[in-house]
Amino acid sequence: MCGIAGITGTADSVDTAACIRSMTRRIAHRGPDAEGFWQEQGTALGHRRLSIIDLSDAANQPLEDASGRYVMVYNGEVYNYQQLRSQLQPHYAFRTQSDTEVVLAAFIQWGAEALQHLNGMFALAIWDRLEQRLLLARDRLGIKPLYYYQHGDKLLFASEIRALLASGLVPRRLNEAALVDYLTYQTVHAPHTLVEGIRMLEAGSWASWQAGNFEQHTYWDIASCRQRVVQDELPAIRQQLRQLLLQAVSRRLVSDVPLGAFLSGGIDSSAVVALMASASEQPVNTFSVVFEEKSFDESPWSAMVAQKFNTRHTPILLKPRDFLFALPEALAAMDSPSGDGINSYVVSKVTKEAGITVALSGLGGDELFAGYPVFRQWMQLQSRKWFWKVPQLLRQGTGQLARSLLNNHKTDRLHELITLQQMDFVHAYPVFRKLASQASIGRLGGHLPLQHNAVASMLAPKSSAIAAAPQLSQVSIGEIASYTQNVLLRDTDQMSMAHALEVRVPFFDHELVEYVLGIPDVYKYPHSPKQLLVDSLGELLPPEIVHRPKMGFVFPWSQWLRQELRPLADTAMQQLARRNILDGKQLLHIWQRFLQKDKKINWLNIWALVVLENWLDQNGF
Repeated sequence: MCGIAGITGTADSVDTAACIRSMTRRIAHRGPDAEGFWQEQGTALGHRRLSIIDLSDAANQPLEDASGRYVMVYNGEVYNYQQLRSQLQPHYAFRTQSDTEVVLAAFIQWGAEALQHLNGMFALAIWDRLEQRLLLARDRLGIKPLYYYQHGDKLLFASEIRALLASGLVPRRLNEAALVDYLTYQTVHAPHTLVEGIRMLEAGSWASWQAGNFEQHTYWDIASCRQRVVQDELPAIRQQLRQLLLQAVSRRLVSDVPLGAFLSGGIDSSAVVALMASASEQPVNTFSVVFEEKSFDESPWSAMVAQKFNTRHTPILLKPRDFLFALPEALAAMDSPSGDGINSYVVSKVTKEAGITVALSGLGGDELFAGYPVFRQWMQLQSRKWFWKVPQLLRQGTGQLARSLLNNHKTDRLHELITLQQMDFVHAYPVFRKLASQASIGRLGGHLPLQHNAVASMLAPKSSAIAAAPQLSQVSIGEIASYTQNVLLRDTDQMSMAHALEVRVPFFDHELVEYVLGIPDVYKYPHSPKQLLVDSLGELLPPEIVHRPKMGFVFPWSQWLRQELRPLADTAMQQLARRNILDGKQLLHIWQRFLQKDKKINWLNIWALVVLENWLDQNGF
């Protein structure tokens, strides 16, 4: 895992060497083990290395092939690199044992088609010195980030937004459409960012740049990737699923540095640990955050799983105030503002301090196996589709009645759902994940482009492919393409890499994803928590884990914002009000309503504004 940066097409007046060093310096936390640069006229590549596979200096980057024609910088891991190396051995003289060189050799041999051969998480750039052409690529599920900025003949790219800003070549202008997206969902959906002109290369995409011409291509799409499941018997589906799960976990055990797993004691993390124990000859290192507060302490279940699989278990005792004390550092680690992520920062910090460099996570189990409430809610709506045949005027009346009876922050979203013109996934799903309504954002900033909805814009071109999928898979597609890629995976990357910790997510092995999305609803419907996953693993999961109550970090953020965090939040709200980005008077009015415990003001929306101001301040806006 690493940090990459590059620049090409600069004029003679630009000090390219100084720019690339500024960019890589800004992402030094991503790679503390080595720093490297490559440069020729108008083009430069930079790299910060976190050594995982082949720890020798020979595997440092930027990496050139033997001919000197190709130069690559790469962030991530390709898990099937050893098999690919065997295939490529007759065509390429390898000089290292790294997966990096295998990826470079694959591109030399197959061009962009090499992406179809790679199984892993990655963001990469390859410069062809002969053709003066740059290739950028990102993994299928968008696990590793890659941002770019193009202006005229000039192109910059990096693992993080702040590296691009550090170049001095990117104007600090706020993207107002992205600001609406952030206020609505507490994140900005790819390809957009809060900085006008900076874009994120989308998951499953590659792009080429040559002589100022930028072309983007899609090589894998979550909406149309699913396999046709040929098994028509549940036992056969369970068997195939277990094999794919074991394969996904086994692939992610390759490492030349200490490796472990996050273990909460929930179904997903317990499944990962169980499969690790099945695939490994050595005891698995597991790490659990435990609390004295019984309301969110999961230690009885994590200890049970650790004992069953004889892991080297490390319980890490934390108190809620540890999260409060970590807030300034966590906010500083945010490359892209997010209403979430503090938990990931603290857990990554204590795991790294325990001596682990690579950790496997259960992230993705809920998305694939219908673990979130949104799956059940969507199926319930399907059984009530008749309601949307009622004239819209009558439904608007129902929505107004709901607003008057349910005096809380959820009523705007309910009203919007009730008054939809049609009840299909592409129209309904963008409403499910909203944390602020168009009306409430309009009161904060009437000048903003309120009609733009990033999730709807993303799903609309995929509508036919999504509609052809099973109902539960439609929700999985929506979750992965929006919330998971743009909140969970992004937060996991920026918060873990703040501590130079690599997090691997076996549930997002693309072969597993393709298979699960093709499974009919009749085998997946959530009668009990993630039943298909549980039944496929059979005896591996203790029954107590399966039937335990779902918990997690449920800290008193509302109380903290009114008490312990009030000075920090008040300062942020005052500063944000003075910026004239939003209606300052209305902003402070909302803050006061929250302090007075107005039920219509959700703490999440207040916290998002505090995070936004912190990000603007840190990045010089």
